[in-house]
Amino acid sequence: MDFLNLERSAKQAAPASDYWSVRGVLEQSERLVVRSDVAEAPSRQTDAGAMVSVVRDGAMGYAATSDLSQAGLKRAFDEAIALAQACAGRSVVDYRKVVLPTGAGAYRSPNERPVAQLSLGDRFALLQQVCAGANLGAAIVDRSASLWTTHTEQLLVTSGGGRVEQDWDFLVPTITVVASANGDTQTRSSAGQYNGFCQQGGLEVLERAGFAGDGPRVAREALELVHAPNCPTGEMDVLLMPDQMMLQIHESIGHPLELDRILGDERNFAGTSFVTLDMFGHYRYGSPLLNVSFAPDLREQFASFAFDDEGAPASREWIIREGILQRPLGATVSQARAGAMAGVATARACSWNRPPIDRMSNLNIEPGDATLDTMIASIDSGILMKTNSSWSIDDSRNKFQFGCEYGQLIRGGRLAGVVKRPNYRGISASFWRSLSMVGDASTFEVMGTPYCGKGEPNQVIRVGHAAPACKFSGVSVFGGAN
Repeated sequence: MDFLNLERSAKQAAPASDYWSVRGVLEQSERLVVRSDVAEAPSRQTDAGAMVSVVRDGAMGYAATSDLSQAGLKRAFDEAIALAQACAGRSVVDYRKVVLPTGAGAYRSPNERPVAQLSLGDRFALLQQVCAGANLGAAIVDRSASLWTTHTEQLLVTSGGGRVEQDWDFLVPTITVVASANGDTQTRSSAGQYNGFCQQGGLEVLERAGFAGDGPRVAREALELVHAPNCPTGEMDVLLMPDQMMLQIHESIGHPLELDRILGDERNFAGTSFVTLDMFGHYRYGSPLLNVSFAPDLREQFASFAFDDEGAPASREWIIREGILQRPLGATVSQARAGAMAGVATARACSWNRPPIDRMSNLNIEPGDATLDTMIASIDSGILMKTNSSWSIDDSRNKFQFGCEYGQLIRGGRLAGVVKRPNYRGISASFWRSLSMVGDASTFEVMGTPYCGKGEPNQVIRVGHAAPACKFSGVSVFGGAN
């Protein structure tokens, strides 16, 4: 995208107003899939456009356009002005009382080895190698390897001299294997059927994932699951690995702490929150071992950035500290609505044709001091669970039940065999208080998801979650036979 021309056209088209902004986005993506050793046709997409915003008479109006000429931006500004004027006196926010960001700076993803260093043929050859590695016999009835790469360029220009230019490279490798035997079918994936291992960067991401050699491991575990008994039912200790902790953080910390949700904006669509404004600063969200950070600065993580999509500079902040709730995931406008409550720079949009709203970004549990062996040895009767496969949580993000792909019994401090369909349930308000051990840095993994949905119209956005392995005591566990 020609950002210099876009910036020039934006300033020439911008109207006289209390505030205006133009956010231009170019996104290019490619998906490659090899399934059962057969390469599927490449899927490539390019999308480009701009969102303009205007504040008039205390209200804000938005409009989006794919016409990035001065005339196209002028038409979008006219539409935004008309919308702002229609909302004047009716908006829940008086934007005259909100100091909107005018950040200036830049960000670029780490990318040590660009994917383009491999030709299309070489990329397919890698996928075919990985897919072939998962062929461990007739019981393997389906297997696939995929690679999803995305390059995004964004320029935000605001009145008052704001200018933020950010470039991202995203990489999502996935291996999925289906095994069938004895009347049962089980699916095992490398890090989740919904792409749990996803990071910013280039080919080095594949190395961190161990992608090239992971096919046999995924297939072996699929075969183990087919022949394994169902997970037992009862109250016991649960040891959650990082690829399941990702979903646990996402659903029962991330969503309930989004400030616009707490203020009621999502009630008619994605739901509300059990968290209220008066909880911040003193509410015990979890045990003293729970330390949760907003971490936009972890370079390889999926939702790292230097500025949010309103231009506010992003910095690492404590969300929960030693179990006590500190601040919400609320950006500039929501902070003002909540009475100047401290939040974080996390207004984000999924594309050029959506306005920024409060979103979780990189939301991480910081490591503790326990090794994985120590945690296993501490459990007399429990289950180790890996890789989310299903989830259900109520509208207030409180009561939940989650299922995992892969479980291992723990008996007398030792791993004692594989179980399938491991599930557990709990209540967010008390589950996190049962956190009894937190893994050290050796158990810490950087995960994420490309598929976090929220907002009307809907926005599906990238989110990062990093965590160590974590032990929870006295959890309600149930198996697929119950």
